[in-house]
Amino acid sequence: MAGPITSAGATLDGQAPSPASYKSALSLLASLFFIWGFITVINNTLLPHLRSVFELSYTQTTLIESVWFIAYFVASIPSARLIERVGYKKAMVVGLCIMAAGALGMIPAARLPSYAVTLVALFVIACGITLLQVAANPYVAVVGPPQTASARLNLVQAFNSLGTMFAPLFGGYLILGRSTSGTAEAGQVLTQAERLADAQAVQLPYLIVAAVLVLLAVIIARYPLPAMTSRRVSKEERGAHSLWKHRNLVFGIPAIFIYLIAEIGVANLFINFVSQPDIGNLTHEGASHYLFLLWGGMMVGRFAGSVLMRSISAERVLAGAAIGAFIVMLVATFASGPTAMWALVAVGLFHSVMFPTIFTLGIRGLGPLTEEGAGLLIMAIAGGALVVVQGWLADIYGLQMSFLLTVMCELYILFYAAWGAKPTNAFPETQH
Repeated sequence: MAGPITSAGATLDGQAPSPASYKSALSLLASLFFIWGFITVINNTLLPHLRSVFELSYTQTTLIESVWFIAYFVASIPSARLIERVGYKKAMVVGLCIMAAGALGMIPAARLPSYAVTLVALFVIACGITLLQVAANPYVAVVGPPQTASARLNLVQAFNSLGTMFAPLFGGYLILGRSTSGTAEAGQVLTQAERLADAQAVQLPYLIVAAVLVLLAVIIARYPLPAMTSRRVSKEERGAHSLWKHRNLVFGIPAIFIYLIAEIGVANLFINFVSQPDIGNLTHEGASHYLFLLWGGMMVGRFAGSVLMRSISAERVLAGAAIGAFIVMLVATFASGPTAMWALVAVGLFHSVMFPTIFTLGIRGLGPLTEEGAGLLIMAIAGGALVVVQGWLADIYGLQMSFLLTVMCELYILFYAAWGAKPTNAFPETQH
């Protein structure tokens, strides 16, 4: 017999968990959000390392991150089907094992060394993260009282930010700090022997990551998490309405897509930009410490944004963030020295509220279409794959001028906040 139906649209099989049990489960699930945020941002320290090892252009460097985000598009639908077959708990375990396999794949990629094998290994890791995202987000929504679902999701997202904040320190110490390219002066040309030695530097950190992932998979497999099954709105009810009549969703999908181009472009090229002689004049290892501040600003901004939205509309907060990001990106593009460096650090503070706010505004008023609309917004995360465009611009016009692409992205977010986010044909029960 099915358990109680929650407001999140799911059921818990059997008896509802006690407060102590769901809080314990939530603590365990928070580790998933931490680990995928952590692993995703390790790429930001890995990319300048790989650029030196393989002597890559900016286009080839950003292609690495493009492959990562293509996985969100490729793996999302198979992930949903897998969850339907095996359930959420087993899907989380499978996702962690896939990530561990990809992390172990980085070891032969380093030994060869091979740019192509590196791309494959990172793609596998990203597919595992996609499965975790599809499984863990709805599970967190129903693992406790329905009235506190939003608070739980915000809490675990904070752990995701914590992971993104500490990853640059881990990568800076174990990857950049243990390699010649990471500690060399800007512009120093490495010998073939130095590049081969540097390639080996990624083996230890990814071996550690793989071990942690396997351990977490074992813990979750043995932990008595409440079983959850999804209960969707009927096809008949959904078929009577059209997603494309909702302006906030129609313009919200490209807003998520475009925002990811801005966020990932800044994060991926940050170390290369800050380490330039006329900007920060730092080693790659030293620049990774400032990347820590960029992601720290993201976490601080999320807390500040949640407070502001208690008295100011989400659209106004989003518009203010877009204007702030537009200004600091112009400074980063046309200034030099510490001014340009700190402007790029500051953009993290303004970017922080963009994804969750756009997502919330995008599904507002969708009623029975909310699930489908949310799915489209999640798939738009694949926009991060187009960071390769910024790499191409950096190769042709220079790294600093390539940030004009980010400037234009901020303008679209401002447009969305000012006009595109206004709902049309909203269902009465979700209007404010």
